[in-house]
Amino acid sequence: MKIVSWNVNGIRACIKKGFYDFFVQADADFFCIQESKMQAGQQEIITKGYVQFQNCAQRKGYSGVMVFAKQPPLSVFYGMGIEEHDREGRLLTLEYDSYYLLNCYTPNAKEQLARLTYRIAWEEAFRQYINDLTKRKVVILCGDLNVAHQEIDIKDAHRYHHHAGFSDAERAQFSKLLETGLVDTYRYVYPETVAYTWWDYRFFARQKNIGWRIDYVLVSQSLKPNIQDAYIYGDVLGSDHCPIGLRIDV
Repeated sequence: MKIVSWNVNGIRACIKKGFYDFFVQADADFFCIQESKMQAGQQEIITKGYVQFQNCAQRKGYSGVMVFAKQPPLSVFYGMGIEEHDREGRLLTLEYDSYYLLNCYTPNAKEQLARLTYRIAWEEAFRQYINDLTKRKVVILCGDLNVAHQEIDIKDAHRYHHHAGFSDAERAQFSKLLETGLVDTYRYVYPETVAYTWWDYRFFARQKNIGWRIDYVLVSQSLKPNIQDAYIYGDVLGSDHCPIGLRIDV
């Protein structure tokens, strides 16, 4: 099974920059996108051979996640059942016979960590949601989790110690998420590889490869022997993020 995840920073804009070319080339069983920035019905996304699911933010042009799946799920959950956290359209869960597939766009802590308190509240609720799911089935979680976990995951780590996405609090929350029984698949397959998934649009950051790895596919520990390969498609343009992927036997 192949899973691809991509923060497209606006699906309508990304379509104009080659989204469909990569979508067809990837030929994934699941193609998950974050930051769709689109309301239901605003534009048809043509994904022949896939069923589509979308969770939109109440605020127009903001956040939002989508999943394109080759096989229809048993059920679909929109959000985690907490109104405070569900109004921004950040989570989709598809249930299958033996696993749950989650597509997540974690809130950004913002400049000067202005939204860190909310971010921590989200993280705590999300961990409980994950714990509840894993009591029933294994979990595959992908998305933009908005944190560079280790120093290897960010260029010039010393410069960003107290910045959103690399603060001690956010990194600790990510560690706690892994402690629920999840594996960072890319770091498992490539423990020492320096590769990034997001680059600031400013300062020619992508050309200079001044980046962050903040997009992930995490899986339940019991699936670790089933991991075949993990991918970062760093040469795929169209967004300030690049796509990532996982091949796994489930």
